[in-house]
Amino acid sequence: MLEDKSKLVEYIAHLNIQYNVIEHPALHGSLDADTLLIERPGTRLKNLFLRDNEGKNHFLVITAHDKQLDLKAVAKYQGLSRLGFASDERLARYLKVAPGCVSMLALMNDKQNNVTLWLDQDIWFSKLFHCHPFENTETWLMKKNDLELFFASTGHQPKVVFLPAK
Repeated sequence: MLEDKSKLVEYIAHLNIQYNVIEHPALHGSLDADTLLIERPGTRLKNLFLRDNEGKNHFLVITAHDKQLDLKAVAKYQGLSRLGFASDERLARYLKVAPGCVSMLALMNDKQNNVTLWLDQDIWFSKLFHCHPFENTETWLMKKNDLELFFASTGHQPKVVFLPAK
């Protein structure tokens, strides 16, 4: 069952986290926002839900919206034999969001901490980030320190890692 945005709104409010909302047509990929031609502050993101070769380990990988990752090299750097995209079923099971709606905020739904968060070292210097709130018709602009508070509250310790591009 997919999670409702209202639970996220309550959770974020409980943490006293502030954010700005941008409403927009549904975006299905990280480059779709380019068609909107909207100027907005912050770092746009690409959110990839990956699994290892055996399907036992799952990773939420966050990088720049326009970066093409070399998954073979990423796997090698992380000491894994192979990485691949997790299925829509796994996405629903672990993060409880639909395809195209993945963001760091979906970690709220991973109560068992089955998903490891990898943040690209090339973007984590920023102070403001774009996040989907379980749906792809809104983007929340969130501060880095608020995201760090959010991660701590969910029990997810992000790994800031080198993510090689193609």
